[in-house]
Amino acid sequence: MLRFLARRAGTDAAPDLLHEVFLRAAASPQVGELANPLGFLYRIAHNLLIDQSRRSRCRVELVPIFEACDAPSHAEQEHRIEADDLQFLFDRVLADLSVKTRRVFEMHRLGEMSYREIQAALGISLATVEYHMMRALAHLRRAAQSADLMHRSAPRPCSSRQQLKNNCN
Repeated sequence: MLRFLARRAGTDAAPDLLHEVFLRAAASPQVGELANPLGFLYRIAHNLLIDQSRRSRCRVELVPIFEACDAPSHAEQEHRIEADDLQFLFDRVLADLSVKTRRVFEMHRLGEMSYREIQAALGISLATVEYHMMRALAHLRRAAQSADLMHRSAPRPCSSRQQLKNNCN
């Protein structure tokens, strides 16, 4: 039996297969009433060889990873392109605002000034500061929704970098 398995599976695998043959035979409920015990053992061995052949066909071969050339790539380029697109949209939307609304927005959001500090610096009422901020935020929200930055499911307008790389949908 060992030579039979060695010829078909190789000398290294044969002892393990032989052990498996006898384990399966001993666990079989038919073992006490066999007419041909040797044929039964050869049938188990043959089935094990078939199973081994099927497993070897489906075996996944692992390839070593070389950190120098197979390192995972990060989505930094995509994030950079999205940030550039967002900055372009932001600049364009701010340019569309009136001078006073843009100035109030920039003083509050970019200059981190409070409404009271803006009121004092520009000499306008607090209600006017709030009015200009609401106009600026509403305008930004509309622009973001039209560019679909609020909901990423639809395709975005392409940046000039993306158009150059033909990555547009």
